[in-house]
Amino acid sequence: MTGSARGVGCGEPRIRDFSDQCTGWLRVSSEDGQAAEVQAGWSLIEGWRITPSDHLAAAARVQDFDPITGTHIQCSLDDLAAQVAANRSALAATGP
Repeated sequence: MTGSARGVGCGEPRIRDFSDQCTGWLRVSSEDGQAAEVQAGWSLIEGWRITPSDHLAAAARVQDFDPITGTHIQCSLDDLAAQVAANRSALAATGP
């Protein structure tokens, strides 16, 4: 998470699943800029309509976010950002 994703309020959802008929998203929000709330959910935007390298454009079109029951978590925004950075590094280490 960088830039506006670390601000206060509700940010754009982040994609987590590309399926034929829908997409899975993580919605991250913070009321105080310190604690994060993460909620998984679905959108009827089809995965085949999204270019992974341009997923932020698709995120702006998610108007039908449907939360998945039991997937809401709260954590420190700093801890969440550190975990995202660690996951990115681990993925980059696997190579192209």
